[in-house]
Amino acid sequence: MTQIRLIPNKLKGEVEIPPSKSLAHRAIICASLAKGESIISNIDYSEDIIATICAVKSLGANIKQVDNTLYIKGIEAQVNNNIQIDCNESGSTLRFFVPISTLFANTVNFIGQGNLGKRPLTAFYEIFDKQSIKYSYKEQELDLNIQGTIKPDTFTLRGDISSQFITGLLFTLPLLQGDSKIIITTALESKGYIDLTLQMLEMFGITIENQDYQTFIIKGNQNYKPTNYKVEGDFSQAAFFLIAGALGNDITVKNLNPHSYQADKEVIELLRKIGANIKVTDTHIKATKNELKNIVMDGSECPDIVPIMALILSVCIGASEINNVARLRIKECDRLSAINLELSKLGAKIQEFSDSLKIDGVRELIAHKEISSHKDHRIAMMIAIAVTICQNEIILHDPECVAKSYPSFWEDYQSLGGIIEYLEEANE
Repeated sequence: MTQIRLIPNKLKGEVEIPPSKSLAHRAIICASLAKGESIISNIDYSEDIIATICAVKSLGANIKQVDNTLYIKGIEAQVNNNIQIDCNESGSTLRFFVPISTLFANTVNFIGQGNLGKRPLTAFYEIFDKQSIKYSYKEQELDLNIQGTIKPDTFTLRGDISSQFITGLLFTLPLLQGDSKIIITTALESKGYIDLTLQMLEMFGITIENQDYQTFIIKGNQNYKPTNYKVEGDFSQAAFFLIAGALGNDITVKNLNPHSYQADKEVIELLRKIGANIKVTDTHIKATKNELKNIVMDGSECPDIVPIMALILSVCIGASEINNVARLRIKECDRLSAINLELSKLGAKIQEFSDSLKIDGVRELIAHKEISSHKDHRIAMMIAIAVTICQNEIILHDPECVAKSYPSFWEDYQSLGGIIEYLEEANE
């Protein structure tokens, strides 16, 4: 177990936000399904993106890596006998490739690390049962075997499950020999992530008819077209530094598309609602401190920014709520519980419920000697920003978990003035 000492200090300067993980996953997959060569540039090799690159290679894509650019030749049509896909700890890789892989292999074995085996796949199992696709899995760890191919059909899914299930089907169904439908039976959450998928599919020549997010009509026998694409900056990572600015740090955030479809761009409006000053241009975004007030936030559309929003709401005047976030319990950790536990150690007043947090703002945060990241990248980054407004230093356990989504986070943090001392490894 590694650990670092974080010493309170204000951050100041400019930071280049890494490329969007959500968009990179989608671009790599679409390029791999196209016949011919695509060029995907501005790639950040986080652990999750490496998992997706390895997955498409396992299915037969040919990828040449030159610095932060990928030259991708699409998967040939042949079907492989047995393939293993190691998703590491990437839920996106797993749920995107479960349906895709059935097109290119007779038998597929999915393995992974950490809590990935605890993430539900029931929506796919129900499809497999209906279509007589054979599968087996182990409880609590990811070891999933699939034998069979998804066929054209009408697929019925609830809207409150992860949008990753829907995206996985949207990638797959255009390649089938017949037409399909996806019918959403309840209000669709995380529409922003579906928008990213539909936007990327359109770029690669795939047409999906979206009927008010309740029915998706997918024509079969479509072909992905090779495309050159540059991945834009990631708003889910930018949120940490934008909120740091609203907490009194002097940070200019660069490499963002102010017209992005990313759901986590909502952080800009949320900061405006709580009273922060926000300046948005085509080249940078900057948030500065003002008197901050409480809000009620629906976290269902942008769950990735819930940890850092919980931090800033902890020092807003009044009582705030973050609702509709039960799915955070099955991330890299029980993220709702981790937010409550670790921010409470810093003096935050939080009540945790099954699918929500209620937060009473306090004047200031103190510090606690030992803080756990719970091996969750977003908890680790939340604590790093928290220490900039704490009174005392913090020892953070397992800080290396940021590599899952933002490998250069600690380097960027230090370049802005964050003070880190690397400590000797502690025994487990």
